[in-house]
Amino acid sequence: MSQTPTLLCVPLISKTVDKMLLEMGRAKISGADIVEIRLDHLSGFNPSTDLEILLKDRPLPALVTYRPKWEGGQYEVEEIGNLVVKIQSTGADIVKIATYATDITDVVRMFEVIVHCQVPMIGLVMSERGLISRLLSSKFGGYLTFGTLDAGKESAPGQPTIKDLLNVYNIRHIGAETKVFGIIGNPVGHSKGPILHNEALRAVGLNAVYVPFLVDDLANFLNVYSSPDFAGFSCTIPHKEAAAKCCDEVEPIAKSIGAVNTIIRRPSDGKLIGYNTDYVGAISAIEDGLRDAKVTDKDIAGSPLAGKLFVVIGAGGAGKALAYGAKEKGARVVIANRTYDRARALADLVGGDALSIADLHDFHPEEGMILANTTSIGMHPNVNESPISKHALKSYSLVFDAVYTPKVTKLLYEAEESGASVVSGLEMFIRQAMGQFELFTGLPAPEKIIREIMTRNT
Repeated sequence: MSQTPTLLCVPLISKTVDKMLLEMGRAKISGADIVEIRLDHLSGFNPSTDLEILLKDRPLPALVTYRPKWEGGQYEVEEIGNLVVKIQSTGADIVKIATYATDITDVVRMFEVIVHCQVPMIGLVMSERGLISRLLSSKFGGYLTFGTLDAGKESAPGQPTIKDLLNVYNIRHIGAETKVFGIIGNPVGHSKGPILHNEALRAVGLNAVYVPFLVDDLANFLNVYSSPDFAGFSCTIPHKEAAAKCCDEVEPIAKSIGAVNTIIRRPSDGKLIGYNTDYVGAISAIEDGLRDAKVTDKDIAGSPLAGKLFVVIGAGGAGKALAYGAKEKGARVVIANRTYDRARALADLVGGDALSIADLHDFHPEEGMILANTTSIGMHPNVNESPISKHALKSYSLVFDAVYTPKVTKLLYEAEESGASVVSGLEMFIRQAMGQFELFTGLPAPEKIIREIMTRNT
């Protein structure tokens, strides 16, 4: 079956007929092809008059849906194929199936069914783990996908906004040949990756899209999403260490760190190759921060980290990258972690010392130390948290926070108040993303465009 463009449908869930009529107009202006009139959301629906008002002189084609309260959607994923066959056999012009994802791997079955369906099909998987069924509908030949007019006005779990479908994911240009990249994480909804990478991919003219993958079990995800179409992935918390074990090959620096933040599917044989761009992104950002703050002479040979006492908070994948990078640049490394045993293990790996996070409050062996937080403490929505007390920050000349949502965390705010120079996780994010873009595409990263994108979106 030849592929036709996937239609965009906006669900209307207002409580009154007048508000639904206004929403129809907004939907047309926003770029929708069709609206779904959800009669079950109307207060005091009067079928003899309201339906005629809603359908008369409507600006767009409309689906009309009325769900009774008892309707549930109880089909198991494995039964979808048989169900679709039954629906087709009735002579249906269009098949619509909606299921619920308990794991992101549930979505693959829906893609397979859509591809093999002999009539136009709307196949959607609800929940945040099913979001990619909506974003990638066009790639697999889905007849229609839903986008809300505004965030918070979803008619089903996991619906994106029509604005994001059109402007972030460029859904009108996604087709069967589109390569898929994305960010693997849990949580993943906060990531700026899709905004950055999709605009950068458009800027260099590549037929590709970058989507969020909310993943619980990384090994299972990579095993199921094994198609060459899924060409590369970014990895974030908590999967960086697991990624190093799941790849077929890991480049030497990432192997030494024991953490991978970028996975490329090699076209020649389909093998997964692991890299770590956190390492260069974070360390170069900190070095430039020291130079800009004149903590060291800009013209001095070698790294400004040489000889510095470098305290890393966190012993996970990002912590390993920072510890390894700082050690390679000649710094003396101290690892602080909630679990002392993990701090000790990483410290032994890089030839450093270990502390518990609680010990940092009274840790000030010398002035001019460098602090790098690699944990998620302080990340949105927990913006009032910090991994270290303000009192303890007085001994540091520079503080770096890998968290970039918000851009200025409580840690950075208090560090600056205490007289330290600060480096935002946003700078690390930009630099590691540039490295990922080059691994994904084989092209130089458009740095100016990437920085402009992040300036607009932070």
